[in-house]
Amino acid sequence: MHGPEQLHKPGPALKRATYSRNVFIPVTDLCSNRCGYCTFRRDLDQSRVISLDSAKRLMESGVRSGATEALFSMGERPWEVPGSLCRAELVDYLVELCEMAIESGLLPHTNAGVLQAEDLKRLAPFNASMGLMLETTASLDCHRLSPQKSPEVRLEYMALAGKLRVPFTTGILVGIGETRSDRLEALRAISGLHRTYGHIQEVIVQPFDPKPGTAMASARAPAHGEMLDAVRQARAILPDDVAVQVPPNLLDPLPFLDAGANDLGGISSVTPDWINPGRAWPGLEDLGRKFILQERLPVYPGYVLKGWYGRYTSGLVSALAGADGLRRFR
Repeated sequence: MHGPEQLHKPGPALKRATYSRNVFIPVTDLCSNRCGYCTFRRDLDQSRVISLDSAKRLMESGVRSGATEALFSMGERPWEVPGSLCRAELVDYLVELCEMAIESGLLPHTNAGVLQAEDLKRLAPFNASMGLMLETTASLDCHRLSPQKSPEVRLEYMALAGKLRVPFTTGILVGIGETRSDRLEALRAISGLHRTYGHIQEVIVQPFDPKPGTAMASARAPAHGEMLDAVRQARAILPDDVAVQVPPNLLDPLPFLDAGANDLGGISSVTPDWINPGRAWPGLEDLGRKFILQERLPVYPGYVLKGWYGRYTSGLVSALAGADGLRRFR
């Protein structure tokens, strides 16, 4: 943690890592993709859209827990599933949820999959930052039934976010059938986008986590050495101002911080990781014994200082950020 509420007395040998406190709000689990490793998506007859009341209760719990981020996530283009909500209705609802979050004291970070340009332009002013996992630049069997996982489609969308100066989170998924060369290619593609637009704030290096009931349930998770190599390569390929994030509920962060990672992502004491619901978040007290933790906002310090965040979040960013762009503690 940053500031007077630091979780422990720093020691000279400890690694430093940033993180944010969030509340994870699943907007809808309806999805037009059918990825071979996913348990988040549901078919139309089993899917749900979160109600305003449920979302508000989660936000209130998040604020009480000390969170600063409302992470909104949903399936990819659910409006393309026959019989579902229309696109305009769902985008309007996302805006309403973002407005509610801002009013409650939380900064929205929306990962809504690949949106149309007009929808991204509509949502961006209500978000401190946004995101989309690239996952890979390879054409893989696990994405055979997932048209929105086309690398070209995802890179084009990320470029559009860059043109709009949206601070952006992306990442690669390790162990879904890609090769090491594929991972390097994906990291170079992300690096190229940042060198062009300057908007990639962090890159998540995430291990594939096999889940029962999926097509890839019997596939092996990536080996420790593979993950270490992926983190090292991410740090070597990405520009210095792009953070490398590892998820602390999917792996022990310590060796990966030694390999070049410097962020632990969003951590919640209120909600599970809805993408990996069987993987509980570690406690901040436990993490604080291993690292020097610095709390940030969902928009990274460099973008706070440059004023790159949605205009409707500006008052809240000013209230929550210190002079260094990290979270302020009074």
